[in-house]
Amino acid sequence: MSIAKVIEVISEGGSMEEAMENALREASKTVQNIRQIDVDHVYAVVENNRIVKYRIDTRVSFVVKSKAA
Repeated sequence: MSIAKVIEVISEGGSMEEAMENALREASKTVQNIRQIDVDHVYAVVENNRIVKYRIDTRVSFVVKSKAA
């Protein structure tokens, strides 16, 4: 049986794809076995009537390895 855990990560980038890649890159520095990223919210930062970057709230799911008894 597998057990999954979920953490919340907030990241930003010049595009939504870049923001997701940044979330994955940062989370993978301390978490292993990441299987999925679920984007909860997308925010666009606007300056001078132009979108300059995107911020996303994500849930990162990863599988927890069990230790053999």
